[in-house]
Amino acid sequence: MIARAFSATLVGVEALPVEVETDLGGQIMAEPERAFILVGLPDKAVQESKERVRHAMKSSGLGFPKQKVICNLAPGDLRKEGPWLDLPMAVSLLAIMGGLPLESLKDTVLVGELGLDGALRPTDGALSVALMAREKGFKRLIVPAANAPECAAADGVEVYGARNLLEAAGILDGSLGILPTKLEGPPPSDRVLAGMPDFADVKGQRHAVRALEVAAAGGHNVFMVGPPGSGKTMLARRLPSILPPLGLLEAVDVTRVHGAAGERRGRSGLMWERPFRSPHHTASHASIA
Repeated sequence: MIARAFSATLVGVEALPVEVETDLGGQIMAEPERAFILVGLPDKAVQESKERVRHAMKSSGLGFPKQKVICNLAPGDLRKEGPWLDLPMAVSLLAIMGGLPLESLKDTVLVGELGLDGALRPTDGALSVALMAREKGFKRLIVPAANAPECAAADGVEVYGARNLLEAAGILDGSLGILPTKLEGPPPSDRVLAGMPDFADVKGQRHAVRALEVAAAGGHNVFMVGPPGSGKTMLARRLPSILPPLGLLEAVDVTRVHGAAGERRGRSGLMWERPFRSPHHTASHASIA
């Protein structure tokens, strides 16, 4: 009997589906901690998942099999990166041990890094996984609770946030009655602009102000030239305060890129701030890119 759970791995900003297949050998091993075999081109972080999964399951009171464990990450020719395969590996192990019905894993994508105590930690690129789940026709997505607000932007997929391994198992078997996460709208403009220099503070500079207003409205680039002290830096710092707000699709794209780059740690929900860059004129092409 083989338990199958579904997850994903990131390639750039795209998430590609990964099938986690788990099977148990018939013989009880004298040293079960050495009998966890992981195949399917895992990187170092994925290899270390074996220890995180083992201790998380034991800490959660779920036990760990004494037989030989074989876990295959398919497709075998795709390199798997990152620690977010912890949750699907643990859940598939729990299912093959009889702790979950095998049917509960169908049409469900799981991602999340496990702590040794079973807690689920937020992962990078969760929104890309949610969009992949919608594209591939999955019905349910289980992610760490901190990632759930942004993943809810993928309409058509029920997104559940779990704080730990036990909650994820409870969502799968329906014993906890946790409801899907709903998409939150954009925050009030004063929250977006909190701590940002206000363009309304600019006095004079009529031509420069007009040029920046046109650039902000049309999404144009601006090249400012002038002697030191003429107000170039002051104007550039205040330009973001008049940029138009992001639409939902734009916010999804921005969040997806920043999440895949690892710039979303410690933040929850979609990014509603319009991206803005102000490079110095001496910056090289390599440093800007």
